[in-house]
Amino acid sequence: MRAALLAVTASAALLAPAPVTAAASAAAATTVRCPRAPAPAVSRPPRPSPPPAVPEQQVVGGAGLATSGLVVPASVGAPPAVTATSWLVADLDTGQVLGGCGPHEYGTPASVQKLLLAATMLPRLDPKQTVTVTAADMDIEPGSSAVGLVEGGRYTIETVWLGLLLNSGNEAANVLARLGGGADGAAGGVRAMNEQAHRLGALQTHAVTASGLDGRGQFTSAYDLALIARACFAEPNFRRYALTEQTQIPAQPAQRTKGFQIQNENQLIYRYPGALGGKTGFTDLARHTYVGAAQRDGRRLVVTLLGAEPAPMRGWEQGAALLDWGFTLPRDAAVGRLVEPGELMATPSAAPSELAEPGTPRPAAAHGPVRSGSGWLWSVTALSGAGVLLLGGLLWWRRRQLP
Repeated sequence: MRAALLAVTASAALLAPAPVTAAASAAAATTVRCPRAPAPAVSRPPRPSPPPAVPEQQVVGGAGLATSGLVVPASVGAPPAVTATSWLVADLDTGQVLGGCGPHEYGTPASVQKLLLAATMLPRLDPKQTVTVTAADMDIEPGSSAVGLVEGGRYTIETVWLGLLLNSGNEAANVLARLGGGADGAAGGVRAMNEQAHRLGALQTHAVTASGLDGRGQFTSAYDLALIARACFAEPNFRRYALTEQTQIPAQPAQRTKGFQIQNENQLIYRYPGALGGKTGFTDLARHTYVGAAQRDGRRLVVTLLGAEPAPMRGWEQGAALLDWGFTLPRDAAVGRLVEPGELMATPSAAPSELAEPGTPRPAAAHGPVRSGSGWLWSVTALSGAGVLLLGGLLWWRRRQLP
């Protein structure tokens, strides 16, 4: 009987709202400044005002991650000084967060946004299918990165993926978003990206463009990028594309264009032993952004960084330095963890401590996500009511058994 009563009490506690504001406030009160490398002054547009901070989102992955400053395990060497305004290092396999600087601070993604496109569309699209590029696909910002696809050209989806990930082709992003967006085309693709971000637990990520070209209200965080990168590296095709050094874009006789070769722009794969690949990004607004992963001694680590300047080190070099630091840490060192896909949707009112404890990752939900809106409220209300009824019934039964 006591076991049953405790189980009911635990269920009621799980459904109860949790005090996250105090944890976030305590973390903010002990902010440690991040090691910053001096960067040259540059002229850039004013950064957009980020959305208001949401305490519940800032503690996702660990209460210690709710800081604008440095968070690293106790008694470990200091991380290298970088120019990035925020960064995070995590283990791709265990999900342990090894350290970070402002991991839940909002930042502008630039082309690392293409990783969210990949995490969303890779499972949906057949790489062997041939597609035709439309005029709308070619509507990209003048002077922005393009792989060289042509309107009316016919390419396999695999070729388009390689154009996206090797050369950061913005027209390639438009093609993939349109194909994966269903009847709504590219707009449906962006909507699917935001749905995928929510499923992964990347609650601070909002996509406005598929390519990462700047858009009003488009934000992400270093923590969210690690969740997205982890989903990408779980895809075999992504792992293969990310390590491809060069590929051939085929000729288009009907458009009178010759074939040409493209190379992977991510220098990590050429210069860092054990590199697994990643993605570079840059806009005047976002500055340099970077996601990279590598393996060493049976460990696979990922680094994400936002808002970096290219001097004294380029984005990939800052990522490499942080990876080097991460590989020096003990395997059990952690300041938080990456939540599992579907976890936050399956337990919408779980206590933050349930979502935040570092260590062994929680499995993904066995069932589908709880519905949002009135459906979610109904589910919580029904579960809470069931707990109260069961608790009342058990107490009544116990009272009848007493002499």
